[in-house]
Amino acid sequence: MFVAWVAVAATSSAAAADLPGRAIAHDQEKGNCLACHRMPADPGAETGATLGPPLADIKRRYPDRAALRAQIWDASVKNPATIMPPYGRHRILSEAEIDLVTEYIHGL
Repeated sequence: MFVAWVAVAATSSAAAADLPGRAIAHDQEKGNCLACHRMPADPGAETGATLGPPLADIKRRYPDRAALRAQIWDASVKNPATIMPPYGRHRILSEAEIDLVTEYIHGL
């Protein structure tokens, strides 16, 4: 049972690592998600960051991909006290880049 789960997790994280949104999320000049979030399902995303919640179990936490996208676009809508940058509202990322990052994060 455990071996099967590990194989599925490895396949999922390998697929997520190939997504174009990964490069944007990891880019210090773009998404810079690793500055605040750990991504345990992505072995190449090493960080000790603890400012934001770990980006794990995202499909369970955000079964509706549009809700995750809205959170990335402007987290202050749901939490006015958030320290997460409003990537869409402040045009830090383009709409297409937000879509790519959403796809990557949703796969974690």
